[in-house]
Amino acid sequence: MRDLFLLALLPVLLYAMSKRPFVAVGMWLWTSLFYPNAWVYGMASGVRYNLLFAGLAILGYLAWKPKPKVHFGVLGGLVIIFFVWTTISSIFTVGLPVVVWDIWGRLAKIVLLFVFVVLVLEKKLHVDFMLWCVVLSVGFYANVEGLKFIASGGHHKIAGMWGHVLSDRNELAISFVMTLPICYYLLHEYGSRWRLARLGLLGTIALLVIAVIGTQSRGGFIALTVLGGYMFVKSERKIVMGLMIAALVIVVAHLASNEWVARINTIEAADEDSSFMGRVVAWKMSFMMAVNHPIFGGGFKSMEYVPNWIALANNFSSYSWFYTGEALPNPTHPRAAHSLYFQVLGEHGFVGLGLYVSMLAVGFFKAARIGKRARALGAAPWLPLLATMLQLSIFAFALGAAALSFAYFDLIFALFGLVLVVEQRLLPQAVSRIGSHEPAVPASSRAATSFV
Repeated sequence: MRDLFLLALLPVLLYAMSKRPFVAVGMWLWTSLFYPNAWVYGMASGVRYNLLFAGLAILGYLAWKPKPKVHFGVLGGLVIIFFVWTTISSIFTVGLPVVVWDIWGRLAKIVLLFVFVVLVLEKKLHVDFMLWCVVLSVGFYANVEGLKFIASGGHHKIAGMWGHVLSDRNELAISFVMTLPICYYLLHEYGSRWRLARLGLLGTIALLVIAVIGTQSRGGFIALTVLGGYMFVKSERKIVMGLMIAALVIVVAHLASNEWVARINTIEAADEDSSFMGRVVAWKMSFMMAVNHPIFGGGFKSMEYVPNWIALANNFSSYSWFYTGEALPNPTHPRAAHSLYFQVLGEHGFVGLGLYVSMLAVGFFKAARIGKRARALGAAPWLPLLATMLQLSIFAFALGAAALSFAYFDLIFALFGLVLVVEQRLLPQAVSRIGSHEPAVPASSRAATSFV
């Protein structure tokens, strides 16, 4: 049935993409996050949806006339320079070349998505469509798994699909947290006009929170807690927000198993938790790799290459100030870096880490400046709200992935592209409308309560 539905819908999607390149870009992101091939089992599973939609987006842009002017700015320049840097580190890698170039190819596709987000999207409708694609991929999976978690009384363990970019439950939890601000923006923008959208988004927000708990991810729980606290402090509707948070806390407390509580309690005594200290060992090994190759690093997955891991383990007593307690590396069992920052440090050196952190910082503060300027100019409420929610999504990623090898994630690069689109196109459009006294959005949207 799924195969028939998808194959019947495909011609409609292809027609829409051929007419509107932004639809193809949105579906490009959707296939990256949703992994439709894992949901079908017959002839529909043989279609390479991501490649098909990406190709249509590229061809649509090439045939599009006249093309909008493009300014990649500092953030776009950082993304391109970082990709070039990873290419050089791959050339001089000390890792296994076949693995290194496979990861490089994946990053190339992600950066290409970023480029086409900036090239193609030029209107609020385009940006909103991209955000709906996120909700209908990550949010949809949270709905399915969250309902299973509730139906099982809290015993269902949520994890991603095998072979998917979000197969790891910790990475899945961070993607759930990143989607929450996106849902919040769409709720305020469309919930007041469409009752079905309001109910669906409210339910998705609740199930995203529940799904984070169901993953039993400590990093996801920390990111969720910090994000929820920040949104409460900034919200003008503190009573409503407080009631929502209280209701979710009650539901979570009812569903949380003893195993989950015991796992979360280990956060208070991290130095006594063998799993966490194993991560600290991996961080030190990544640091050692960067010291040995400070400029370009070791290349993708270089620390997980057995000869490199053994060499680092034999020299583990170096840098005694890097505290690992009594934890020592298993000399024959390589581990991932378990931190996007140490991951990039070991794979691309100190310069590569500087570029990556700069991308996160510039994206975060640029979104903040957009929101501040939009409010100062008296733009429609949706614009500063959109900028703030993009900022919070980037923040959730930067915090939550600090303990995950999750540096090359499609969604964070797509968010960088959206920040650029909002700055380079949506904000100037809003300014020009204000200058000409032209209504920027429908009255119902203007009446929506601002988040900040």
